[in-house]
Amino acid sequence: MNNNEGKVLPIDLRKEMKTSYINYAMSVIVGRALPDVRDGMKPVHRRILFSMHELGIYNEKGFRKCARIVGDVLGKYHPHGDSSVYDALVRLAQDFSTRYLLVEGHGNFGSVDGDGAAAMRYTEAKLAKISSEMLRDINKDTVDFIPNFDGEEKEPTVLPARFPNLLVNGSSGIAVGMATNIPPHNLTEVINGVIHLIDDEDITVLELMQYIKGPDFPTGGTIMGVTGIREAYETGRGKVIVRAKSAIEEHNGRQRIIITEIPYMVNKAKLIENIADHVRDKKLTGISDLRDESDRDGMRIVIELKRDANAHVVLNYLYKRTKVQDTFGIINLALVNNEPKVLNLKEILKNYLNFQKEVVTRRSIFEMNKAKDRAHILEGLRIALDHIDEVIKVLRNSKTTDIAKEELMTRFSLSEKQAVAILDMRLRRLTGLERDKIEEEYKSLMELIAYLEGIISDEAQLLSVIRDELTEIRDKYGDERRTEIEKNHDEIDYEDLINEEDVVITLTQDGYIKRISATAYSAQKRGGRGIQAMSTKEDDVVNKVFVTSTHKNLLFFTSKGKVYKLKAYEIPDSGRTSKGVNLVNLIPVDQDESIQAVISIGDMEKDGYLVFATASGLIKKTTLHDFSNIRKTGLIALNLREGDSLLNVKYTRGDADLLLVTKDGYAIKFNEHDVRPMGRTATGVKGITLRTGDTCVSFDIAVAGEDILVVSENGLGKRTPTDQYKQQNRGGKGLIAYKVTGKTGYVVGARSCSNDDELLLVNSDGVAIRINVSEISITSRNAMGVKLMKTSDESKVVSMAKIIASREDGGPEVEEIDSDEMIEKKLSEVMDDDFELDDLVEEYDEDSDVGLEEE
Repeated sequence: MNNNEGKVLPIDLRKEMKTSYINYAMSVIVGRALPDVRDGMKPVHRRILFSMHELGIYNEKGFRKCARIVGDVLGKYHPHGDSSVYDALVRLAQDFSTRYLLVEGHGNFGSVDGDGAAAMRYTEAKLAKISSEMLRDINKDTVDFIPNFDGEEKEPTVLPARFPNLLVNGSSGIAVGMATNIPPHNLTEVINGVIHLIDDEDITVLELMQYIKGPDFPTGGTIMGVTGIREAYETGRGKVIVRAKSAIEEHNGRQRIIITEIPYMVNKAKLIENIADHVRDKKLTGISDLRDESDRDGMRIVIELKRDANAHVVLNYLYKRTKVQDTFGIINLALVNNEPKVLNLKEILKNYLNFQKEVVTRRSIFEMNKAKDRAHILEGLRIALDHIDEVIKVLRNSKTTDIAKEELMTRFSLSEKQAVAILDMRLRRLTGLERDKIEEEYKSLMELIAYLEGIISDEAQLLSVIRDELTEIRDKYGDERRTEIEKNHDEIDYEDLINEEDVVITLTQDGYIKRISATAYSAQKRGGRGIQAMSTKEDDVVNKVFVTSTHKNLLFFTSKGKVYKLKAYEIPDSGRTSKGVNLVNLIPVDQDESIQAVISIGDMEKDGYLVFATASGLIKKTTLHDFSNIRKTGLIALNLREGDSLLNVKYTRGDADLLLVTKDGYAIKFNEHDVRPMGRTATGVKGITLRTGDTCVSFDIAVAGEDILVVSENGLGKRTPTDQYKQQNRGGKGLIAYKVTGKTGYVVGARSCSNDDELLLVNSDGVAIRINVSEISITSRNAMGVKLMKTSDESKVVSMAKIIASREDGGPEVEEIDSDEMIEKKLSEVMDDDFELDDLVEEYDEDSDVGLEEE
């Protein structure tokens, strides 16, 4: 052909095939095979529910023939074959296919044995109760509507879906070049996950898994292991092993296996047939009889064994060779803005939550406009009632309704709607009781409008509404899990590969952290120079040293009152003189945020409290359970007053004696009962009243029968029996704990210790020394003590840590010790080099309590 004037045009076949195939593929992806992330439905399911809603086939009403429903869907919304609609309708009504039924069926809707449903002319259906939540508020402009295939009707692009249906009921489908296979989940768990996402938008997938344990199949069964679940939730793809629920019984001297639940989407009849094939082919020789005793009360497959057969061996064979154990491949593929995307757990919930924000906002705007329209009418009626005689006069003098309307609008500045409402008003509304009703209705409308405006303008109030409505749905429709999750012994826990041992964690002022085995530090005599514990860069100093175990949780409390969590083994193991790794590579600490305290805890769910102390002498107690879910981005531990900083944190059981020590050498001891438990974000109450220029440098638990070990920055230290610190009321000024002079320098820290404990001191050059506490002299409260570590003009003691001996009182095996305020490397005061030891152990006669004040 030489021209394009004819009816046949030349085309590039390759280009045409590519364009046509892409159009076809996208049509299948968007219009048939993949669910929308917002309501979790494919178009056919959405159209079925909407059509039943339009027909009025609600749960509280009677059933309607499925043929009528299918015909209505085909004629109005779904231009495909009737089998595609009926098959989808049947699946929505099968309790072995759908976790929470959206359609309630009457008649034969198939069975778990693979039996098909009866013809649509025989079966009946109506919407299930929970479907009302999928369609709720659909008539309040909550979603967009588009023309149907012939332009004669309107259909919704998405349902309001007041619960996360995509996860709750799951979805499966094969598109062009891609497939989705989302398992069903427990409604209560999923809604709990959304609620916690509302409370904490930075929550991680692992933290969400504390609420959403894993898939919850309608047929029950047991999921083996959590590795596949975690992979699917983190990446959007994974595999879970689902095993039938079985029990072994003794009957007439023989064993038999009873199967009561089978994996999801497994055909029971084919499963039994497959087992029988293995027996008939003599691949499985231990079975003497196989029968299906299932009835309306539940599933029961009985496998009778021969006398010499081992039930566990037979079960293991069935797990390996049959569908008694099956693999469910998870692919969280859904449409996001009409684009197919593989989503992790948090992304699914986040997209759903954003959609609910839009739904509730649009509903609120609709209801507000409706309320404003009604209030506008009531304002006109109020005006009419205030001038009723004049209104009646206008009406009597007007020849027509239009003239009366125009006269009312002109004389009383009314709108046309108000004027019409006055004309339509009945005489009975002139009574006082009717007027009171109008005033009451107007007042309630004003309150409703203010409430709705708050939802529209304030996201916190909007989220609160969503939270309350989700909680209501959870409480109404939630149930217990059907699918159990068991630990798979074949799975390897990474923590099991880590050898548990005591380690020393060292942290510098500039944030460099490292761990090293505690055995690297051998005990030395007091007064030694120590060994090099850490190589620090110029102008950096070591300010935190503590002993813990590789399997313990480390809680890092910062200057801003936030807390972060790491496992001890997550801190890189380094050489003794290495400077370690910067902490910002492990936890997201801000540049202007420093670590003020670190403690180690084993089980975060155990009973007990975390007690906080600040440099200004405030004290706060919060239950440990409040810190069980610390996200990677941190958690608020306490609110600090301006100019204050965190001093230390201790784990207690609620009845400990608390000891606060200041840099000027004063201490106060009071019982924990004086401090009531508070929330995570509380500020705290006064623990000690400080003198001018003084600050708290140490906070510890005073253990009865032990000694209080006090160390100064010039390397001096002493022990004093705890009973010399008599108990006071919280808020007093305290007693003398240490005699501070120019030779001693300020107090660095104080710890409760016993003879079996060891002391680890670190100076500003990073040099550490380990000393047996039993070698330190016991003196009175106001003595200076003996030399523990040699110092110089350039280096001072900046940190002390106690290595705790084994205890049998159930206390923490290891605990963070040092939490003193950051000490500058350059100190203005230093000791003379020619001092005598006798000068350091001089006793003072001043032994009276000072500054004791009752609260």
